[in-house]
Amino acid sequence: MSAGPYNYSYIFKYIIIGDMGVGKSCLLHQFTEKKFMADCPHTIGVEFGTRIIEVSGQKIKLQIWDTAGQERFRAVTRSYYRGAAGALMVYDITRRSTYNHLSSWLTDTRNLTNPSTVIFLIGNKCDLEGQRDVTYEEASKFAEENGLMFVEASAKTGDNVEEAFLETAKKIYQSIQDGRLDLNAAESGVQHKPSQPGGRPGTAAGGDQPGRDNCAC
Repeated sequence: MSAGPYNYSYIFKYIIIGDMGVGKSCLLHQFTEKKFMADCPHTIGVEFGTRIIEVSGQKIKLQIWDTAGQERFRAVTRSYYRGAAGALMVYDITRRSTYNHLSSWLTDTRNLTNPSTVIFLIGNKCDLEGQRDVTYEEASKFAEENGLMFVEASAKTGDNVEEAFLETAKKIYQSIQDGRLDLNAAESGVQHKPSQPGGRPGTAAGGDQPGRDNCAC
């Protein structure tokens, strides 16, 4: 959903994590640009994208950090966990090794984010059903046992990509409404931008139209 410049009430910070090659950058590109990048290069360090959505009548800007999955970049990418309101943890349904590593990714997320961070598990590449190496049932059980939301999605077809990003935002927004998320805490991953006359809030971070940029780090 598009919106005019600065026309939002909140900023939610997301991180996308998971092994190299699971399709994290492609999911980000599909969500922010509505396009599939067939030859999506592996992320070096961290990349960044934004999009404005609407939840319960509130415009929310998602700032999404796409992290590298290679072990040699873990020290760099771990610094982006702090202050994340949402974490999308991705595996590839055609590569069991990426599923087997989820426990390690989840441990990092739980240790490095705040207790209110919403974690959403995504089984990517569900369009490759004939190459499936991880069943829906076992991933669903893993998600249930660890208190995670879960969908299988396809960055190629767009199936369930919107749902993953939007349902995460809804859960974060509900935590705000329930008073379970302290907006004054730096680690909350949420900034409130009350509108000024003309619909322009105070200081804003980054651009406001859907987009995706390389991050120099």
